[in-house]
Amino acid sequence: MTQPPPLAGLHHVALHARRFEKTLAFYTGLFGMAVEWRPDADNVYLTSGTDNLAIHRATGDIVEDGQRLDHIGFLVDEPDDVDSWYEYLTANEVPADAPPRTHRDGARSFYCKDPEGTTVQIIHHPPLARA
Repeated sequence: MTQPPPLAGLHHVALHARRFEKTLAFYTGLFGMAVEWRPDADNVYLTSGTDNLAIHRATGDIVEDGQRLDHIGFLVDEPDDVDSWYEYLTANEVPADAPPRTHRDGARSFYCKDPEGTTVQIIHHPPLARA
């Protein structure tokens, strides 16, 4: 069997959240994501224009030893944008793991945590930056 046509990119992530409202406020308030669709009180779909982040209210049946996610990343267009986001988020009391740094491949990033403890990376990755 031959390989199907190439994928169009990874533009959707779904997260479970015990702190549903705080997590929603984090991504809409601090990150400026817009609510695309809220089918009910336990599910919301957000977008920054080219992506989709689903937040699903976690219930008692979410297994702690289930799927593991290392982090999610938000792209920015310029290396200086990473520093601006770092300053903005830390000023809003979002703890960062460390200050921004430039990686060997030319990318620049830092990591912080959302209210659920999900690691969020703000990254300038030159091959993916808009010209």
